[in-house]
Amino acid sequence: MKRIAILGSTGSVGTQTLEVIAAFPDRYAAHSLTARSRIDLLEQQCARFGPRMVAIRDAECAERAKQAAGFARGGGGQPGQPGPSIHTGEEGLIEAVTHPDVDLVISALPGSAGLVPTLRAIEAGKTIALANKEILVMAGEIVMESARRNRVEILPVDSEHCAVHQCLAGQDPDRIQRVVLTASGGPFRDTAPEALARMTSKDALNHPTWNMGQKVTIDSATLMNKGFEVIEAHWLFGLPVSKIDVVIHPQSIIHSMVEMVDGSLLAQMGPTDMRIPIQYALSYPERLESPWPRFDITRNWSLTLDPPDEAMFPCLGLAYEAIRRGSSVPAVLSTADEMAVEAFLRQRIGFTDIPRIIADAMDRHLAATDLTAPVTLESIMAADQWTRTFCGEKLIAG
Repeated sequence: MKRIAILGSTGSVGTQTLEVIAAFPDRYAAHSLTARSRIDLLEQQCARFGPRMVAIRDAECAERAKQAAGFARGGGGQPGQPGPSIHTGEEGLIEAVTHPDVDLVISALPGSAGLVPTLRAIEAGKTIALANKEILVMAGEIVMESARRNRVEILPVDSEHCAVHQCLAGQDPDRIQRVVLTASGGPFRDTAPEALARMTSKDALNHPTWNMGQKVTIDSATLMNKGFEVIEAHWLFGLPVSKIDVVIHPQSIIHSMVEMVDGSLLAQMGPTDMRIPIQYALSYPERLESPWPRFDITRNWSLTLDPPDEAMFPCLGLAYEAIRRGSSVPAVLSTADEMAVEAFLRQRIGFTDIPRIIADAMDRHLAATDLTAPVTLESIMAADQWTRTFCGEKLIAG
């Protein structure tokens, strides 16, 4: 029985992870569940899966949970089982993922919130199934070095990196010509450039192929999601950025490709169903027969692959610039994007303001930062806090 801790159990990846756990009750158990504030859904998850620990980031919500009858009772269909222990804040998240009984951690908290808990889980020797892009964007060098030092495996949950992971199985790293990450192009790929400024959050959340959380869906609309994935691939697979390309593939059938030096292209294909890469990460290195719908290869379908229009979607270029600059610049990119997307979702800025705010933060940071200084967790967190202050003031000023 593999015992799972989920950072972000009430989000899109977290809820689908619990679906996978439910499909294989003899193999997996939910040991620890965590959330920021959605305690109603968390209470339902506890009733069904009977975790031993719960961590809630928001202190007020944690206090409400401690008074809720649903958290006092056991779950998982086991009458008489005591309810989970309830923990609070970042320390609570760390306790949930470093518990001695936890075997694997699903890291799916959006933004920077999952960085420190995931690092502590690595230091505790836990296998990491990584769904949070921002962790490697902000601190890829630190995270991967800690994983090597602690002999911890980091398994990608993103469909694109999961695809690359599968294509690289058994291949000589020196024989890789390039990795090609596919992007759906989001809801605005066919939108006239002059119309982008009028797009609302409702428009941007209408993703044509994937069902994801709000933050990831907006990042898909700006192509920042793909920029983050370029940075992730750099750290996960040890590849220079010059060997990582992006193509627009609206059908979302090919999840990514690897081109070898002999010209062969290895592609991983499948349905647009996140439960498949989640199951792959949970069962790796095994492959289990799954209950999820299969892709019908006999249907009338076509594949189109086009270069991205970086002039129309500048966030992709900003991500390439950030990783080439290195140091704490990717952390600024990530945090500025987090704040700009949140402001867009709250209708405080327009769609085309997102890359403008990110670019301004990067430019200001570059002008004041020594990029040759060693990268530490402290410098990353300082860059994160600086960016929050800078962007907060910029958003207030309008």
